[in-house]
Amino acid sequence: MTQTRTAGPAAAPLSRSYEMFTRSPANPLLTADQWPYPAAAVFNPAAVVVDGETVLLCRVQDHRGISHLTVARSPDGTSRWRIDPRPLIAADTPDRAHCVGAQDPRITRVDELGVWLIAYTVYGPEGASVALAVTEDFRAVEHVGTAMSPEDGNAAVLPRRVGGQFILLHRPVSALTRRADVWLSRSVDLRSWSAPEAVLIARPPGWWDSARVGIGAPPLETEHGWLCVYHGVHRLDDGPLYRVGLALLDLDNPARVLRRGEGWVFGPAASYERTGNRANVVFPTGLVHDAASERAAHVLLRGRHGGRPGHRCAYRRSGLPARLPDSRATPAPVAGTGPDRGGVSWTAIAAGRSSRLSTAAPSHW
Repeated sequence: MTQTRTAGPAAAPLSRSYEMFTRSPANPLLTADQWPYPAAAVFNPAAVVVDGETVLLCRVQDHRGISHLTVARSPDGTSRWRIDPRPLIAADTPDRAHCVGAQDPRITRVDELGVWLIAYTVYGPEGASVALAVTEDFRAVEHVGTAMSPEDGNAAVLPRRVGGQFILLHRPVSALTRRADVWLSRSVDLRSWSAPEAVLIARPPGWWDSARVGIGAPPLETEHGWLCVYHGVHRLDDGPLYRVGLALLDLDNPARVLRRGEGWVFGPAASYERTGNRANVVFPTGLVHDAASERAAHVLLRGRHGGRPGHRCAYRRSGLPARLPDSRATPAPVAGTGPDRGGVSWTAIAAGRSSRLSTAAPSHW
């Protein structure tokens, strides 16, 4: 197992690449055909458990190609879905930054505030921004406002303050270099945010996560650190290839990467992940942790091709950090670059930027 160290906030490798998850035979979980109103595609949901029910906040694309966010509920996370008749977060709003759609939510329970905090990407004439909203019941929301201006997205908030501040992980895109890495900002009130700090940097050309990286579901707090599921992109001649990796951040300083998997742990293989309007994508947007059993967490992955959410994926929490080598290894951040401008026994739910949502369980169980 590699234990080399280098300077900077980059991190460490796994000894080999392998698929950690297996797909549920119930996949895909939801399709646009099941929607109570016209929808072209359903994908990229956030996932939580509320009063024993699995709640998905799904990205729904209409026939204009514009997205909004709608809630679906299930008693077991795989069947008997009840879909709300109208969006929780609509696409068309008077807010200029939010007038061309909302997409790709991540949901964090913030016990200090007694609310569910939704971080999501909004689009306006200037491009993509990060917005925040809160809800107590997933029937109404209070909009906090825009947290990060264009071009930015793929955001998730930690469930508690660190050093007295809320932590937002997000993925700004450099207007100069087009680099897209995971950065971190801090806030005392969820409205004013500090200058970004580099966290997880795309690796050098040739690596599976060399083109860009983005945070997945909100990180899970463990005794070893904040366990992150993230997506990495590799550029191929026929387009980008999205896969899933793991990293571990320091509990007291989440800008410090303790460990980082060298290989991906899940990649597109099923037909609903490899074909569609965006082929060859799995994309983690939600994670449900069974704290009582400590056995698993469900990961929402999306295969990008338009209409159905989900894969169920799971891993055994105990022992995972031991598989991730000491981080301070490959690669150091590029000088001068910066931002300008989702066992989970039954619920690892993955959504595809396909038209589907599906699920998977750990292959090593």
